[in-house]
Amino acid sequence: MTDSGFPANTLRTFLWFGGRLGEALEFYKETFGHVVIHGQDTSPDGTLFTADFSIYGHEFIGLNWPGGPEFNEAISLSISCDGQEETDRLWDALTKDGKPGNCGWCTDPFGVTWQVTPKQLRDHLGNPDPEKAAYAMAALRDMGKIVIADLYE
Repeated sequence: MTDSGFPANTLRTFLWFGGRLGEALEFYKETFGHVVIHGQDTSPDGTLFTADFSIYGHEFIGLNWPGGPEFNEAISLSISCDGQEETDRLWDALTKDGKPGNCGWCTDPFGVTWQVTPKQLRDHLGNPDPEKAAYAMAALRDMGKIVIADLYE
């Protein structure tokens, strides 16, 4: 173990929030409910500098330094949901002050890109009937938020 409490070879996602880390942490707690703050560091003036946190068990480090690069769609965080109700809830929360995308992709209010994917999607895309699988793929390409009922004829 290191001084931070994490094993020496640990893979975590580092996100630079450009001065909005505290706001992002509150938003993620409200949206996901399964957020754990493991630790926070402050700068000499007492403002939040970094936070170690997890969402659904995935570990993150958040940086609160103003400026810096903007997030873009080159990297996204993928959430596997169970059912339409949970897909709708997460999609609606993330896009309320963010923006919708295509095929289940959306961007939250902080610019982080997410893929909100019901686990039932794989059943449709992997259907042993090639026509049904092709129909699901074509339907998916026309969707913003994934609607499970629209994946089959």
